Amino acid sequence: MSLGRKQNISNDAWLEAVAAIEQTVPREELDALTASTVEDIRATTEGERTAYAWSGGKDSVVLAKVCEMAGVTDSMIGVCNLEYPAFMAWVEANKPEGCEIINTGQDLEWLSKHPEMLFPQDSKTAAQWFSIVQHRAQRLYFKAHKLDSIILGRRRADGNYVGRKSNIYTDGKGITRFSPLSDWSHEHILAFIHYHQLPLPPIYGWANGYLCGTHPWPARQWTGGEENGWREVYNIDKSVVITAADYLPGARAYLEVAGK
Repeated sequence: MSLGRKQNISNDAWLEAVAAIEQTVPREELDALTASTVEDIRATTEGERTAYAWSGGKDSVVLAKVCEMAGVTDSMIGVCNLEYPAFMAWVEANKPEGCEIINTGQDLEWLSKHPEMLFPQDSKTAAQWFSIVQHRAQRLYFKAHKLDSIILGRRRADGNYVGRKSNIYTDGKGITRFSPLSDWSHEHILAFIHYHQLPLPPIYGWANGYLCGTHPWPARQWTGGEENGWREVYNIDKSVVITAADYLPGARAYLEVAGK
């Protein structure tokens, strides 16, 4: 049974898919898809100056391995000052060799002035986080390194835009984005991670890890409201909420009501 669209999949369903992945995707099927994708990357980027965007998420760890198979070794990651400490420690220990970390600067002071960005309850606000962190970092890297294209791990199964009748497009700011994993299913991603024994960040072991994916902590989705958002973040890393209480009244209120 296919997992379907990401937005409709429970975290338990993800975990069940991980446990049964060898029955769902045989190694031979995955290897054939991988070989085809590697060839697509080589053919599409031949003679170009290119790099890949790495986020530490499940799609990007697959992308990194596939890009390296295709001979693309330069990479970058966009972060801000609102990342989970455990995630950043994992990034430092596991990022691809030579991966450039670009920090777009958002911090608690910034968040206190943009409270509407805390724990997005709609897709529009969630998309704004990608715009101000990942997309901006990609644009800065693209321009600084004079790239012809940047390779992303976007997939149609996640509802991501990858291009019109294609898996490559150029946006209004002149950034050409290429998504070679565009037609990979969720199961293919999980199978690649399994068969190649790729490490995943601690986020996937936290509550709703597969549902939320990698994200700065205030960009955490599916919380059902601010108070529960603080509760979920506190259960992941209480130091984040304690520090945030100096800037955000919701964090202070949660700690007081919860008697923390």
